[in-house]
Amino acid sequence: MSKIEKFEDLVCWQKTRLLVKEIYNITHIGVFNKDFALKDQIRRSMISVLLNIAEGFGRRSHKEFKHFLFIAHGSIAEVQSCLYIALDLSYLQKDKFYNLYEKCTEVSKIISGLIKSLN
Repeated sequence: MSKIEKFEDLVCWQKTRLLVKEIYNITHIGVFNKDFALKDQIRRSMISVLLNIAEGFGRRSHKEFKHFLFIAHGSIAEVQSCLYIALDLSYLQKDKFYNLYEKCTEVSKIISGLIKSLN
């Protein structure tokens, strides 16, 4: 296995980057776009995941990287909670909700694995 030298090589960062785009796309249309509070919150939470992975990696310390991964892990749970709100308010169809929720779960598992590997 090769050593990861930049945050862009992290699978969790790559998958999160794609998720950021999806979240922006779904919040840009329909009634979701008019709910400024929820739209802003889910976007900021998703961005937080991406940025905390990058910032933690950039700290060049396992201890600090883990700390930022824990923050990213919390933010992905926040995104999932926002998805439930969007589902409950009929901003999302069930199939889109489940698709995005599962992608968040996948990122969450990758982050958890990365945290374990740093122990």
